[in-house]
Amino acid sequence: MTTRAAAARRVAVRVDGIVQGVGFRPYVFRLAEDLRLSGFVRNDTRGVLIEIEGPDRSVELFLRRLPGELPPLARVERTGVAELDPTGGEGFVIDGSDAGGRALALVCADSAPCPDCLRELWDPEDRRHRYPFINCTNCGPRFTIVRGVPYDRPLTTMAGFEMCLACRHEYTDPRDRRFHAQPNACPRCGPQLILVGGRGTAGGDRIGEAAALMRDGAIVAIKGLGGYHLACRADDRGAVARLRSRKRREDKPFALMGADLRALGELVELDPITAALLPSPQRPIVLALRRRGARVAPQVAPASRELGVMLPSTPLHHLLLEAARTPLVMTSGNLSDEPIAYEDVDALERLSAVADAFLLHDRPIHVRADDSVVRVARGRPLMLRRSRGYVPDALTLPRPARRPLLACGAHLKSTFCLVRRDRAWVGHHIGDLDDAATRVAYAEGIAHFERLFDVRPRVVAHDLHPDYASTAYALEREGVRTVGVQHHHAHLAACLAEHGSTGPAVGAIYDGSGHGLDGTVWGGEILVGDLCGVERAGHLLPVRLPGGDRAARQPWRMAAAWLQAAGAASALPPESLRRAVPHEQWETVCEMARRGFSAPWTTSAGRLLDAVSALCGIRATCTYEGQAAIELEALADVTDNGAYELPVGGDLVIDPRPAIRAALGDVDAGVPAALVSARMHRALARATAAACSAAAEQAGLHRVVLSGGVFQNRLLLEWTTAACAERGLDVLVPRALPPNDGGISFGQAAVAIAQGA
Repeated sequence: MTTRAAAARRVAVRVDGIVQGVGFRPYVFRLAEDLRLSGFVRNDTRGVLIEIEGPDRSVELFLRRLPGELPPLARVERTGVAELDPTGGEGFVIDGSDAGGRALALVCADSAPCPDCLRELWDPEDRRHRYPFINCTNCGPRFTIVRGVPYDRPLTTMAGFEMCLACRHEYTDPRDRRFHAQPNACPRCGPQLILVGGRGTAGGDRIGEAAALMRDGAIVAIKGLGGYHLACRADDRGAVARLRSRKRREDKPFALMGADLRALGELVELDPITAALLPSPQRPIVLALRRRGARVAPQVAPASRELGVMLPSTPLHHLLLEAARTPLVMTSGNLSDEPIAYEDVDALERLSAVADAFLLHDRPIHVRADDSVVRVARGRPLMLRRSRGYVPDALTLPRPARRPLLACGAHLKSTFCLVRRDRAWVGHHIGDLDDAATRVAYAEGIAHFERLFDVRPRVVAHDLHPDYASTAYALEREGVRTVGVQHHHAHLAACLAEHGSTGPAVGAIYDGSGHGLDGTVWGGEILVGDLCGVERAGHLLPVRLPGGDRAARQPWRMAAAWLQAAGAASALPPESLRRAVPHEQWETVCEMARRGFSAPWTTSAGRLLDAVSALCGIRATCTYEGQAAIELEALADVTDNGAYELPVGGDLVIDPRPAIRAALGDVDAGVPAALVSARMHRALARATAAACSAAAEQAGLHRVVLSGGVFQNRLLLEWTTAACAERGLDVLVPRALPPNDGGISFGQAAVAIAQGA
């Protein structure tokens, strides 16, 4: 308690950023008490408002210390200070929240258990010992339980749980780390576990029984932060095979969860960056090189040198991994291509044919959020899927929008982006919009973000592809101005804007496909431009795409097309493909490529790598998007320094035909596919750097952007970056957002704003 009857100065401090639900107000309270200042702090729809009063020197010290000693999850983006007339008040208080006005406050992402909560979780003397929903202001669920702002308990899915006296005391004590921790609860008053399909053999220990079921080979559906996982023992071949069959996921790798870094270190190589990413509050899945002899069923990640691994993201998962005593498969709770299940009734219905039992709880999830996925490239994290733990953290745009804006993203790996002024909220990973349920989830996600951040879009940006579901959604919005943005321009713009740049730059934008400005299928583009516009300076040599989209699922078609373009096609498939492709189908597709019947032109880099994968006999048909190129990368012998001839013409057309002929010759001569893969990757990397260097010289630039889904390929990204650096080019790569279509919406927003939105 302080007395400031004759205070020299009073100021109002407006704080914007992640400052609600993260212990910011009690932090302010303790700082004010320490400096013997009077006044108040309160949450409102904009963020936090502080008024402090006291001697001028103490006020100045408060303002200096405020941003420098923040709680772990808090982030201050802006502060504004206004002078007020002193009132002579006494003491400093935490006021109730003000819910009036527009919702401008930021919402924190979900966060894994903090060290303090974990200590309590394992402490037999603590009243929350082994309580699977332990949390405080420094950790726990946030985004997935929030219904609205300001972030107070009545506007979360914890509204139905009335705190006991002990929890209420913590919640109302500014000196307690659980002060206004909205999910605060304990075994007496909080959420409880439910086991459906158990055998009742563990004496009421639901976690122990679920773990015992998995030790015996069962598949258990587990309710997490943003939805359900399907889990089984990682080393149980039968259980993993059953999970694949029931989930209808033939080949795509499963993620694994281990109890701690020691357990994961027995499965994968832990370089320093991976070892730092895994225990971060976001708890992403991290792709890492598999250890030889790792005790993992081969069906977990077929044809992959890497495993996707993660640490427990909730207290429940910590307890489950301790009870299981072995790493677990922990994959999204859905059937192939469906959105992740997050509502209990839906999960019990949709997953009943997959799971043998369900470990759930009675705290509702308001927003589904898949696990985020990261890999390490160039010695830094590279985001592959941005969702739980990272969303809804806002990004800053280099130019502010004049009007509220929605960008609708692409069709695959879909996200959306809402913008108010210079602040952009890129939504959580939704998935591919082919499935009707995923399209519903997409629309629901946009509606929730519009409510949560009080954004009423007047401008809607979309991809130029007329058949994308996201484009259809944009064009169906009423009372808005729509802006079409070319797909690869959006990739370039997303990377530039993420780095705070408006351009200009050269961009090597490589992906599977995108609607080109000339009506053809682009995917291997050398662009020059900025946020406002681009010119196509070069590209991969166009080749036919036999059967259109079918070629993405049947890479042998692209092998036929490239052999036809290279003058190396014959009536029979190459020896490496003869078992996989009937010669009649081969002849038909070669004829399609010759005549252009049902075979549009494409410059796709993704389809080029698919063709090489097929030629090597690695993957003739795919069960998931990008599989052929992914497996080609995984097989590459990185110790081989050879490279095929892959010339760049004066018109900056990159011509893979000599490389295709050389690769076919190597395959026919029995050269291992690992060498063919490495030589093609190095050739494409060097040719790309040469094309970028020539484009940069012509435009008087030195900055190059590498983006698009193909640059998820670590080898191609690292080798292209190195080749560009050797030519004196400054390379930008997406970091906060994925290089794949998950970053498209942010790029669309940046372009629409630059064009006057």
